[in-house]
Amino acid sequence: MEREGKIAFNVDGAFYNPKMKLNRDVSIAVVRALGISEYLDALAASGVRGIRVAKETGAEKVVLNDVSKTACSLIEENVELNSLDNCEVCCSNANVLLHKRRFEAVDLDPFGSPAPFLAAGSRSASSYLFATATDTAPLCGAHLKSGIRKYMAVPVKTEYHREMGARILLGTAARELARVDKAMVPLLTFAANHYVRIFLRIVKGAKFADESLNNMGYVEHCPRCGSWRTRFGLNCPSSEACENCAGKVVVAGPLWLGPIQNPDLISKALVELESVPGKSDREVRLLKFCRDEIELPMYRDHHRICKSLGTTPGPIDELVEMLRADGWKASRTHFSGVGIKTDAPLEVLRDILIGA
Repeated sequence: MEREGKIAFNVDGAFYNPKMKLNRDVSIAVVRALGISEYLDALAASGVRGIRVAKETGAEKVVLNDVSKTACSLIEENVELNSLDNCEVCCSNANVLLHKRRFEAVDLDPFGSPAPFLAAGSRSASSYLFATATDTAPLCGAHLKSGIRKYMAVPVKTEYHREMGARILLGTAARELARVDKAMVPLLTFAANHYVRIFLRIVKGAKFADESLNNMGYVEHCPRCGSWRTRFGLNCPSSEACENCAGKVVVAGPLWLGPIQNPDLISKALVELESVPGKSDREVRLLKFCRDEIELPMYRDHHRICKSLGTTPGPIDELVEMLRADGWKASRTHFSGVGIKTDAPLEVLRDILIGA
């Protein structure tokens, strides 16, 4: 018998990953903050995520689905174990269920990539779509061809590869939603351990879908000097040369270049997180970092820049303050402990670090 949050459960015969507790705890806080009444756990396995939503959020109806009959029997056992009357257990291929029925909130938490389920999930979700991707190597450029096949985008392995992967996943979701005349508004995006998690609000209408696609684009990255620039649009008018050093650039995308965090929603989730049983300080820190990140694509690696200059890195918070004092936008980022987001050009950063 295992325990997590307010529930007790058995996991014999179905997949359960205790290392994803942070993911589930944050999800509970977000569902509470949004006031979701109907929720689908489309790939439920042991049912832990969905059962926690049913017991800890006030949701009126939670549907737990898995294609495995063994898993569904275990889910039914765990629902009964927690004396829940707001749960429905389905034993179906997730894509079949998603094409047949509509749900206020659809959560895709597969083992591996959510890509095979995003089209059906986009059609089924009426208000919210959540997804987890544990295949970070394809998303971030380490397995290039696999990333291209799954996400129909070119990832490039860079110092900011964690954010690259998150924005490629967001871009894939935006395109799938646009196919069914829906737009997305990212509410919370984070990378932790070896996965990416996204929470999206859905807005219906072709006009809004068109506007959403305006946030799609590409990143031109220069391997020689580490500079990059973003290019909005799906036609990618690449300049082919780095504006900083004239080196040949490589192009990543299409990916999402728009906002990825909603500070107001994250602030509400932080309040809700306080009453989540077993929540950790790490979860609180993660959400605070996400809330406070400035909305600019990608980040700089503080230590990598210092290494190129032959200088010793100082406290990163001091660098943030120096940039702000000079009139630039700057913040830490949850994507990397040595990452810094700023609108200051690379040369400005180098000048500050040399003079520090």
